[in-house]
Amino acid sequence: MKYEDWQIITLDKVTSTNDAVNNYCDKAGRFIALRAVEQTAGRGRRGRIWQSLKGNLFLSLAFEYDLQNLGNLVIAASLSLCQTIKNYSPSPEVKIKWPNDILLNNAKVSGMLLEKGIGNYIIIGIGVNIVHSPDSQHILYPATSLTEAGITTTAAEFTENYLQQFSYYVNMLQNNKQAAWQMWTDNAKGIGSKIEVLQENKKKQGIFSGIDENGSLLLDTADGREKILVGDIFYIEKVNDGI
Repeated sequence: MKYEDWQIITLDKVTSTNDAVNNYCDKAGRFIALRAVEQTAGRGRRGRIWQSLKGNLFLSLAFEYDLQNLGNLVIAASLSLCQTIKNYSPSPEVKIKWPNDILLNNAKVSGMLLEKGIGNYIIIGIGVNIVHSPDSQHILYPATSLTEAGITTTAAEFTENYLQQFSYYVNMLQNNKQAAWQMWTDNAKGIGSKIEVLQENKKKQGIFSGIDENGSLLLDTADGREKILVGDIFYIEKVNDGI
């Protein structure tokens, strides 16, 4: 995968970029990056609504991918997003919040939604708060924007920079998987610390010990180690971020 492989499509208005990009998955071997200026019905993980505020990034990537290696894709997508933000300014604290959110100064600045596309295509929906963050009364975790952290960019510029990073880390996972996974671990918030995992109507507490080969969270509890595939995590104790 190379940056030059991507076909970047910009639309003025869509309901959801994840839905819209499916219309372009009609030929094998295409790498499609669809960005919308306006998104009217964005969605996040677990059926939540993604608040699509004007000026922010609404982007979906679509390409053919072996679903058996989905864990690698989660690593590449979140690690490259983390690095893209770091490249703008190394001073703010940028961390990955499992499974694939990015925290900027301990507040959520972006999120992702992976979905199955037509045929063998996988779709990665990416939302980044470029200039605005949503009303905190309507979200589960504190939010921020790049602008609030003193980072100036546009959705179009950020897209190009992200695609370069994403292409790099996908290739890195093919050539040096261990190094890429270690980079993800080094940039993940809370590994080795006590967390709470919210799943539907139940909560679990334990030590966040890392992730497995499928990207599932490993939670060490009094009853042993559990693998968490889906959930929202909250940090209970002061975390060790390796800094």
